[in-house]
Amino acid sequence: MLPYRLTQHLLTTYRGIRAVSFYIRVGSKSRTVCPFVGAIQRSVTWSQSPCSIPQVSKLKTYCLHFMEDSEPTLLKRACPSEEPIHTSKRPRVNDKNGAPASQLAKEEGEECEDEGNEDELLEEDEEVEGSAESFAEMMKHGLTELDVGILKFVSDHKGFSGILKERYSDFVVHEINKEGKTVQLDDLSLPVEPEEVKLEELPVEAKVLTEEQRKELEELQLFKNKEGSVDIEVVDDTKEKRTQVHRAVKNFYPGLETKTEEREGRKFIVAYHAAGKKALAAPRKHSWPKNRGAFCHFVLYKENKDTMDAINVLSKFLRLRPNVFSYMGTKDKRAITVQEICVLKITAERIIHLNKCLMNLKLGNFTYKKHPLKLGELKGNHFTVVLRNIDGSEEQVQQAMSSLGETGFINYYGMQRFGTTAVPTHQIGKAILQNNWTEVVELILKPRPGAEKSYLVQCREEWAKSKDPEAALKKLPVKRCVEGQLLRGLSKYGMKNVVHAFGMIPRNNRLMYIHSYQSFVWNTLVSRRVETFGFKAVEGDLVLRGGPAHVLTAEEAEKHSIHDVVMPLPGFDVIYPTHQIGKGYRELLSADDLDIDKMRHRIRDYSLAGAYRLILIRPQHVSWEIIHYDDACVPLVHTDVEKLEDKPAPVYLTEGKYRALRMEFSLPPSTYATMAIREVLKMDTSIKNQTQLNTRWLN
Repeated sequence: MLPYRLTQHLLTTYRGIRAVSFYIRVGSKSRTVCPFVGAIQRSVTWSQSPCSIPQVSKLKTYCLHFMEDSEPTLLKRACPSEEPIHTSKRPRVNDKNGAPASQLAKEEGEECEDEGNEDELLEEDEEVEGSAESFAEMMKHGLTELDVGILKFVSDHKGFSGILKERYSDFVVHEINKEGKTVQLDDLSLPVEPEEVKLEELPVEAKVLTEEQRKELEELQLFKNKEGSVDIEVVDDTKEKRTQVHRAVKNFYPGLETKTEEREGRKFIVAYHAAGKKALAAPRKHSWPKNRGAFCHFVLYKENKDTMDAINVLSKFLRLRPNVFSYMGTKDKRAITVQEICVLKITAERIIHLNKCLMNLKLGNFTYKKHPLKLGELKGNHFTVVLRNIDGSEEQVQQAMSSLGETGFINYYGMQRFGTTAVPTHQIGKAILQNNWTEVVELILKPRPGAEKSYLVQCREEWAKSKDPEAALKKLPVKRCVEGQLLRGLSKYGMKNVVHAFGMIPRNNRLMYIHSYQSFVWNTLVSRRVETFGFKAVEGDLVLRGGPAHVLTAEEAEKHSIHDVVMPLPGFDVIYPTHQIGKGYRELLSADDLDIDKMRHRIRDYSLAGAYRLILIRPQHVSWEIIHYDDACVPLVHTDVEKLEDKPAPVYLTEGKYRALRMEFSLPPSTYATMAIREVLKMDTSIKNQTQLNTRWLN
């Protein structure tokens, strides 16, 4: 193990690292420290004494990589008799919404992950000093906003520099539910049942249990003795008596199961927990109180975790399938987010127990309702964002934020939509629409420059060399990433049936490619429309009037503002502007060898109906303040959990070494907060640019 002094130095200097443990291995002339960050391992090498403090300059870029990719440690301790979730093997959800490839992991969370023992990981990731590029160097090959059609700004204020998401706690998202209420975690108590049943009012079947038995059953139900059991001896051994006991346990203690056992001539009814390891393989369904809604709704607070990974964790601990959970929208990974979740016929008692087991997840505000949640039902999201180390004057900030509140920003699709490597996802989408399946395979599997895990690099190199899917598949320790799923399909169906092989990838992941192409076209044509006509409604523009889009006449255009104008995403069920931008759609698709009049694909899943999207979005409830701080790691947002724990709010200095812009605003769904921040800063929000900015600041 590393000396205490060095361990503390790493943990305090680079607080973005969620270190599980540190190991040291001695080579011929160097020593390697391997911080295990969630499921991800990286190597930092130096040739000094193991007891000395490593040179900070050699660790900065590595720690940037850690802070960007690191996962929180999920477990504070294991739940009673639960298997701990190992950092090298986390539960997955294959049908998560919209993860097109491993390079989209930051938005959608569908990553390839390391599996195997620590020695294998050490051997795989260990590198010689000076042989590996820094993360900033690797990201030189990533996309910029210019690559995906994000070109224009609304306001003419002078931009300024600031660091977005330096800490994940600098980006806080609260969901706005369908009633228009901001979802907050402010209650960790159990819900009050519709009707409290007093002991003297219990039905006859409940009175077959003694007070002591009821207490034991209640403790068992609340996981206080999950792997134990409660034995109820049946003295009056009749079938009717046994039936009453069985019914009493299952009716009044949901989650418990019963079975009859005979011991030395005496009969016992044994109650046990349905989720315990010793439970029957297929326990019978317990009854659900008729006066209680079938769906348990609760608020999920999460840190540095995407929605589907959080649901994976909950389903693992509750021993449920992930598809019994429903929600209104997915939330950012590198952020603190608060949203509503619901689950079918699972008691709040079972769920609330997880608060004792998990870190960086908190569950509360439990209610029972008769309906589930559906994707798209939310009204929007409320954002609290801190931009650190800003260099703009107060006047610049005032102009930028006033413009954001009064005029808004161009409703571009953000960089998350297009991936982070040299192969943009919209190029793959274009190949799908072209029916060029050989190109689809090559774009997904070919080697590319940029930041990728070593086993993905090896997999791609093997594919480029041999075109053997089985050989390439052997290079992947986990097959659930898009590359692994495609290779399994090719191994099964062969290159002559690529369509079926590609179908091995979950549907939502496949559709994300073509949606990415639609987004690219929309971004490009909106930039062209702003360049041509500016920010006013003109003849030939489209507006929505309840149902289908309407083309504005010159007279009507005078009565509308740019905030009313929409632009179409290409498809078979939309109309296009009648001015020259409408022709631009046809020209752009024609240049990509696509016919705008034939957007119905021969494979139904890939047919594009199209949609309409507002050109400008004006945020609601905009507020801001400039704050000062001295410590780069000090939290600057008071979170819901800190409020629940009565922790003091951050104290902002009147003067300090650094300045930050703290702003709040609300946006409708399917709108990117990063595009609002882009309008304020007048800066490229791509990971490539932000990584370089972080590196310059730390150096």
